[in-house]
Formats: sequence, structure tokens, C-alpha cells
Amino acid sequence: MPRAKLFFSEAFRSIGANISTTVAATMTVLIGMFLLGLFIALFSWVNSWTDHVRKDVLVKVFFQQQPEASQAQINAVNAKIQSFPETKTVVFVSKEQALERMKAKYPELVKNLVDNQLPDAFEVTPKDADMVDELAARLSPLPAGVEKVDYAQKKTERILSVTNVIKYIFLLGSVILLIASTILIANTIRLSIFSRRREVEVMKLVGASNWFVRGPFMLEGVICGLIGAIAAIILLILAKEIALPVIEGHSSTFSEEDVHALSFPLTALILVVVALAVGAAGSGITLRRFLRV
Repeated sequence: MPRAKLFFSEAFRSIGANISTTVAATMTVLIGMFLLGLFIALFSWVNSWTDHVRKDVLVKVFFQQQPEASQAQINAVNAKIQSFPETKTVVFVSKEQALERMKAKYPELVKNLVDNQLPDAFEVTPKDADMVDELAARLSPLPAGVEKVDYAQKKTERILSVTNVIKYIFLLGSVILLIASTILIANTIRLSIFSRRREVEVMKLVGASNWFVRGPFMLEGVICGLIGAIAAIILLILAKEIALPVIEGHSSTFSEEDVHALSFPLTALILVVVALAVGAAGSGITLRRFLRV
């Protein structure tokens, strides 16, 4: 307890005595954590959006109409598809249901339709969108009663490639931003420690251990990191309350129930943990060169 009290008193004394470098370090943490928070939100939202888009990747199995596929043939195809390891769900769409969907989406195309020419079909969802090729290939040759198997190959390949590229770009951007923030914060803390290198040398010369010297500096880094993270979270809350409703009002994609960013409390917790870790590590690592006395 006496040592902890000493560390805190020294840390706060140092913060007050070196207010300019403290403000610089805190502002650096604030900017870094604010940008990191934005990237976490954007990356998690983009990841959720790509997952939502990939759910539309289906294999459609259309049954014959002339002659019409029997119920036994439909049941046999259903059992076969259910046995595939790539299959997640199988939904039967009757010709009547298909016509109702067509009326809802393209009423102008069916308003003068006399006879329902749409076939019965299965809509098969793969466990992973990348398995769609393998799933479609398992239905070759076509089972009895099946007219054709379609999964809009070109459209599906485009969806998969675009969503993968977007994921990797945002993941790479988040990693680069985290590394850049860490380096920037460490360099700012280094300037703060450099201005007090004489103090460190004196403490070492009178017999202070390395961890005794590190303690107040690391605590100072933790305090700067905590203040910067809290300020960044406040700015993110303001952005969330002011900017997000405007964006949602101009984009129907945001209204999708299964498209969402990482929960804000979890994002805030990540920012606080990262800021504390970077503040402490930046102080501890930077101080090493001044401990060689």
C-alpha cells in the first residue's frame, strides 16, 4: 500500500509538472482510439453486411413440368439433398408460392398471365456460401424429376469475391491503424520520458530497482490512456447519436435486422483495454533505454 500510494503520488505529480507532454500523449490516445473505434464499428458492420449478402447465395433445384415430377420423386430429391454435408436448409417452393412471389416483385410481368408456368422447386442454402459450387456439383447428373439446377454462377461468384475483398480491406485497415496508433502513442510517451531522463538516472544511481522506476511512469501512461479512451468513447457516443440517424435515414441497408455493428459497450470496453495496454506498454518499453545507467 505505501508503495502504491507513492506510485500514484509520483504519477500525478509528473502529470501536473509536465502538462504539455501529458496533454500531447492524451490527445494522441484520444485520436488513435477514436479512429480505432470507428474502424471496429465499420469492420464489424461490413462483416455483418457481407454475411447478410452471402445468405442470398442459394442453389435452386427446379422440377419437371412435362411430365410433372411426382411426389415420390420430390421426396427422393429432398432426402438426397438433406444427406449432403454442404446442405444447411432445404425449402420447398410450390409453383403457387413462386407465382405469388412473382406477383409481389414483378406485378407487371404476371398481370396478363393465363396459366401458371412456374415449376415446383427447392431452395437449398449451403452451410457456407463458398460451398455453393460443391453443393450444385453433387446434383450432377440430375436426379429423376429434376429439370435443372441453378445457382446464378456469375452473380454468386461476384458476390463472394466482392464480399471477401471488402472484409480483407477493412481487416487490413484496422490492423494498420492499430499499429500506427501504438507507434504514435509510444513516440509521444517517449518524448515525455526523455524530458525526465535526468530524474530516471538519479533514481537509478541511488539504488532504485528498474520496476520501482518504471512504476510511476507506467501508471502515468495508464492514466493518459484511460483519459484518452474515455474522451474517445464520448466522441463516439456523440457521433453515434448525431451522425448515425442521418445515415440510417438515407440507407435501407441499415434497416436490415441481421446487419449490425459490434455492440457499443463491447467496442468501448475494447478501446479502454487497448488504451490501457498501449499506455502501460509504451511507457515500460520506452523507459528501458534510460534504465541502463
